[in-house]
Amino acid sequence: MDTGTHLVMGIGLGALATLDPVVVQSPVTAQAVMLGTIIGSQAPDIDTVLKLRNNAVYIRHHRGITHSIPAVLLWPIFITAVLFVFHQESNILHLWIWTFLAVFLHVFVDIFNAYGTQALRPISPKWVALGVINTFDAFIFGIHVAGLILWGFGAPPGYTFVGVYITMFFYYLIRFRERRLVKEAVLREIPDARKIILSPTMKFDKWRIAVTTENFFYVARAAGHYITILDKFERVPLPDNEVLDIAKHDKNLAAFLSFSPVYRWEIAENEEHYEVRFIDLRYRSNGYYPFVAVVHLDSDLNITSSYTGWIFSEDKLKKKLKLINV
Repeated sequence: MDTGTHLVMGIGLGALATLDPVVVQSPVTAQAVMLGTIIGSQAPDIDTVLKLRNNAVYIRHHRGITHSIPAVLLWPIFITAVLFVFHQESNILHLWIWTFLAVFLHVFVDIFNAYGTQALRPISPKWVALGVINTFDAFIFGIHVAGLILWGFGAPPGYTFVGVYITMFFYYLIRFRERRLVKEAVLREIPDARKIILSPTMKFDKWRIAVTTENFFYVARAAGHYITILDKFERVPLPDNEVLDIAKHDKNLAAFLSFSPVYRWEIAENEEHYEVRFIDLRYRSNGYYPFVAVVHLDSDLNITSSYTGWIFSEDKLKKKLKLINV
């Protein structure tokens, strides 16, 4: 989820903690727990700083090790230890419990969007992405804000957020039902589909769809349970090609391939260079596919520049490639 949603979830857990007798009887513990749930709700996303290095490192590692099983266990211990230094009269066990719940909830809710996490690492490096909730969901964010407003007007925080999380539970069930119905609609439209990737949008009844069949890729959208096919591409196997073999060793293209499950590729050649381009088919926007990886090689097959990330115009992509030295 986005940073704002994780923040209100952290505050919401702090409110829920007021139902814990140990927390409510100690103002010091209550203060420490609120800090623990807020910090714990943000801690796994510390890997966002990797974006300062480059997109390749960020794409490869975001929601990776910081969302893994060891991290879920270690984050609460570290946060609790630091907070206890400043709140030595607090109950350390209950501080750890609520901080752990905040970290766990962060990782848990992240698996429900299309990006997913490596939450099973080190058991499995597989990305767990259920594709049910958009990275920002207005309902989830809004119901937390509503709970905080009610708390501000004097409603009991613990019971208010019990209501919030019960409502969320049923909302998730509804979203799973919607995904199933959309998938059934896709299969009616494309009965030979082998793989269907659904990506929820910020609108409740709108979905992005990428479908793989034996011979084609389909890009579609769903409005309600009505499917509109937007593009159709022939599936062309990657050739045994020296240009492509060299390009695949570039850090940007390697990062793209580690992240994208459905893409098409192009190789262009002119007098000055080769261009290898891989295009993720999940994120079509206004007729354009903005998530790409591009590698330029000179006539001697030396990589001269490369880029991976979100680009919404060819002019911006050209500027990026000119500015980046490999």
